[in-house]
Amino acid sequence: MSRKRLARSARAAGVAALAVAALAALSACAPPAPSPTTTRTGSPAPQPRPTGTSSAVAAVPLQPAGDATVLETGLDAPWSVVPLPSGSALISERDSGLVRERLPQGGLRDVGTIPGVVHAGEGGLLGLAVPAGSEPAQLYAYETTADDNRVVRLPLDGVPGSYALGAPETVVSGLPKGSNHNGGRIAFGPDGMLYVTVGDAGATANAQNLGSLGGKILRLTPEGGVPADNPFPGSPVWTYGHRNPQGIGWDSRGTMWASEFGQNTWDELNIIRPGANYGWPVVEGIGGDPAYTDPVQQWRTSEASPSGLAVVGDTIFIAALRGERLWTVWSTAGGAPVTAEAFYDGTFGRLRDVVAHGDRLWVLTNNTDGRGDPRSGDDRLLEVALAPADPARLPG
Repeated sequence: MSRKRLARSARAAGVAALAVAALAALSACAPPAPSPTTTRTGSPAPQPRPTGTSSAVAAVPLQPAGDATVLETGLDAPWSVVPLPSGSALISERDSGLVRERLPQGGLRDVGTIPGVVHAGEGGLLGLAVPAGSEPAQLYAYETTADDNRVVRLPLDGVPGSYALGAPETVVSGLPKGSNHNGGRIAFGPDGMLYVTVGDAGATANAQNLGSLGGKILRLTPEGGVPADNPFPGSPVWTYGHRNPQGIGWDSRGTMWASEFGQNTWDELNIIRPGANYGWPVVEGIGGDPAYTDPVQQWRTSEASPSGLAVVGDTIFIAALRGERLWTVWSTAGGAPVTAEAFYDGTFGRLRDVVAHGDRLWVLTNNTDGRGDPRSGDDRLLEVALAPADPARLPG
C-alpha cells in the first residue's frame, strides 16, 4: 500500500473515533449559556472570542448521513427556525408575520403574529433568535415594516404548548429595506453580543458607505447599544461591503463565518473579521484586490444562493435556495483552504435555513415563497443525522 493510502487510512480511523466521541458529547452535553461581556475601548480590530457553545465538541469533520427525516409539513414560506432548551422550537413565516411553535412531541401550533410586519418581495418576518440563558425569556425578531427593517424583542411567556408573545420593544431600527436584499439573519455570538446581517436593499452604494447600515453585518449589545470595542467608534458596523448576507455562525475556535448572495456570477462564504471590507459592489467573489477581503469559497449563483448557515465543531452547513442543496464545507484548522460538497441535491427543492439541534441538523425548505415549485407537504421541517466525513473529501 502506498504511503498516501496508508496516511488516508490512518486519518480515516482517527476521524471516525473522534467523530463518535464528538457526536456523543453533542447528545449528552447542553451548551453553556454565553453572557454579555463588559467591553472597553480597545484595538480597532478585536479578534473573535473563543466560543462558549462548542467547548465539549471535538472539531472533527462531519457530513450528512442517510436520508433526511420529515418532522413537520404544511409550513407557509418559513424563514428561520430556533430550537429552545425546553424541547420546543420557534419558526418564522415570512409573509404572514406568524411565529409557530414546533412542540417537543411533534406538531405545530401558532404562537402569535409579530406586530408591524409588512410583507413585500423578500421582506417580511425573517430571522429569529433567543439568547441562551435569558431570564425572562426573550424572542428577537428581524422584521420588515412599512418604513424600514428593524430588530425587535418580545417577552416569551409560557411553557411548551402554551408559549405566547408579549409587547415588542425596538432593539435597532432604520435599517434600509427594499423588495430585495433585506439580509435578515440574527444570532447571538459567543461573546453574548447580537449580530445582524443587513442587505444593501437594492441600493449598491449602501455597502461601501459607512454612514449607511445597508450592506453590513452589525454587532450590538442585547439592548441595542454599540459595544465599545466595535471597530468603528460609536457605530454598530462590524463589517461592510456586503450585498445580501443571510447566514452567520461561529466555529469551535470562535471564528465567524457568513454566507452571502452574489448578483449574477458568484455567491460567497466568508470568514468575518471585524472592520473588514468585503468589496461589494466593486468586487463579486474572489477579486484578488488587497483593498478587499476575498471569500474563502465561491459558487456559481445557480449552484447556491446561500441563506441560513450552521456550524458544528468546525464543519459549516449552508442551506441553498436556487441551488436546492445542502452545502457542507470543511475548513483547514478553522480557516482556508476549504472543501465544499453538496448533499440532497434537488431532493427537497429550495432550502432556507439550517440549524444545529443536538447531534443533528434541522433544515427548513422554502418552496412556497413564490419562487419555488411546491410539492405535496411543502414547506417542511427536516432532520438530518451527522456522521464522520469521508476522508477522501477533506482538504489537504
